[in-house]
Amino acid sequence: MDNPVSRRTFLKKSVGAAALAGLGVCARSLPSWALSAYEEARGAEAAVDLGVATGSPAWAVGRALDLIGGIGRFVKRGDFVLLKPNMSFGTPPEMGATTSPEVVKAVAIECLEAGARRVLVADHTIRAAKVSLEYTGIEPALKGLDGVQTAALNDESRYRKVSIPRGQALREAAVAEELDRADVLVNLPVAKSHSATGVSLGIKNLMGLVWDRRVFHTGVLDQSIADLATLIRPQLTIMDAMQAMVQGGPSGPGRTVRLNRIVAGVDDVAVDSYTVGLTKWYNRKFTGKQVAHLAAASRMELGQIDVDQLRIAFDQEAPREENSQGE
Repeated sequence: MDNPVSRRTFLKKSVGAAALAGLGVCARSLPSWALSAYEEARGAEAAVDLGVATGSPAWAVGRALDLIGGIGRFVKRGDFVLLKPNMSFGTPPEMGATTSPEVVKAVAIECLEAGARRVLVADHTIRAAKVSLEYTGIEPALKGLDGVQTAALNDESRYRKVSIPRGQALREAAVAEELDRADVLVNLPVAKSHSATGVSLGIKNLMGLVWDRRVFHTGVLDQSIADLATLIRPQLTIMDAMQAMVQGGPSGPGRTVRLNRIVAGVDDVAVDSYTVGLTKWYNRKFTGKQVAHLAAASRMELGQIDVDQLRIAFDQEAPREENSQGE
């Protein structure tokens, strides 16, 4: 499936060609977003691997990004940014099944302030589009932001089938065409449990950019998730760990734990692995190495699963001072 190659796409492919050569993958066989500025961002020197901020949603998003070099490291003036939250289920945000609307809004504003010409907030919703976008609170939260749109990718015509050269269980998939059009892909998962995969975090969230999710279940689910992660490489992952649904996922209702935390990084395996250790899941502590799809991604050298090997910067929002009248 050959498409005209723009100068921008050519440059992005050139950036990643050397990295992929060592994997035995032909760069021309991959769509532009499989290489993208991800290779540039990952290759750039940064003081830390993960930025972790605790506080209110807007503050924590901004500070976590600052800790890894700022949103300007990823979004440039004139960029089209695709934000991929989890908004699959038509449930209110307090249930913890979907990405917090406050977090999504904060990230969208960061992108606009960096000069993005367009920000599309999109997901292939499991529930009806109108229900998912409205009941999650995401569409209402974004109203009034010029240049920001929401979309449910629920029309098969918006997808195209591509091969997955490094796939072991998943060899091809129909993926959203918005990935071809976007300059930057930002993954905005929510931290939650999942009945089939233990947890649903960043890499699992990429399934919302695929048309037929049933294909993941025709083989080995966890390996298929890792296979997809070889193809779709977000330049940036921002984990919504304001609250974690530690039981009852993915749709809930389930038990939630308030963490008030945002985790940001280029390495989506590292973001996921760190998030696993933030709380107990099903009343037990786990590490990223004990999550099958993260372990598979690690074996494929998609990122750092060992949290002890990561450079992590932390910050916490100062408590608000009350005046003498207690206001």
